[in-house]
Amino acid sequence: MDAFFASVEERDKPYLKGLPVIVGADPENGNGRGVVSTANYEARKLGIHSALPITKAWEYCEASRSSGGLRCVFITSGFSRYKIASCDVFAHVRTFVRTLSQTSIDEAYLDLGFCGSFVKAEKLAAKIMREVKKKTSLTCSIGIGPNKMIAKIASNYNKPAGLTIVTPERMGAFLAPLSIRAIPGIGKKTENAFVRLGIKTVKDLQECSWEDLQQQFGKREFSIWERVCGVDERTVEAQKAKRKSIGKNHTFNTDTRDINEVLDIIKQQIEVILREMKKQGFNEFRTVVLTVRFSDFMTRTRTLTLDTPIHTAIDFELKATKLVFPFFEKAENPTGKAIRLIGVRAEKLLQDKPH
Repeated sequence: MDAFFASVEERDKPYLKGLPVIVGADPENGNGRGVVSTANYEARKLGIHSALPITKAWEYCEASRSSGGLRCVFITSGFSRYKIASCDVFAHVRTFVRTLSQTSIDEAYLDLGFCGSFVKAEKLAAKIMREVKKKTSLTCSIGIGPNKMIAKIASNYNKPAGLTIVTPERMGAFLAPLSIRAIPGIGKKTENAFVRLGIKTVKDLQECSWEDLQQQFGKREFSIWERVCGVDERTVEAQKAKRKSIGKNHTFNTDTRDINEVLDIIKQQIEVILREMKKQGFNEFRTVVLTVRFSDFMTRTRTLTLDTPIHTAIDFELKATKLVFPFFEKAENPTGKAIRLIGVRAEKLLQDKPH
């Protein structure tokens, strides 16, 4: 889907059309915490994008406004509407395909192998795009390729409302000029390491041998070498209908070293998670996941999986407390860094009745 959250807002609130729309944390007049979830294409012209700190987004918007540009609109709520819109979109898409694997609220892989050719697959994709626009007033972009990786890269190639076809014969030429960041698995740190070696494009990377990469980066780089050559053997598999986890994150207004403040938030998060579990038809779970983001944005995660499932708030709090305490000790936090964000998640959800 194209700028999904922001597009839903524009559809539901026509007066937003043409304005830079940013969905995410409250900017609080430049003092907010958190990040941008989605920015529409008008906002992207200002340099605003997903995961940008909300303070930076506010800064860019104020610079635009002071120079005579449009005033930005910040939206901090609406997730329930986005979920409804997502269900609506993919319900329509499912009528066209046999196998759909939804990977997020606004993205899915479709197996179009039954079409028999790229020509027929292109016609079907165009039909899906028209139907989604007609039924939901939202636009999507589709990439078609010989495997999941190529299809995903192609889906981002010509946004918004773009349809990009990459046949096996065209795959090498399609990948070659792209930035190495277009390859899944290459993040900012890996990109910087490659750039120091003079490698900036996929073509540069394709000219390296696996042995060269292994010497520089170790055995894990074999998978990246395969990807830059267009290799991806994953298949599209329909996911299970039920959710596998339910979680809640909280960003503090001020970075904190107060464990009582953190424990109070964890307690509130647990209450929300248990309510959502009940709403989804789950009564217990076996894994607790705790995420901590420090003031320097370093993020750490600890996980605890139990033989006996949890179904009470007291047990949940005890396990989460056990996981969070080390982050206030020298072993996990030797310099005493303050905590910016705390996240709690229940995984391995079960529908069994409580014991």
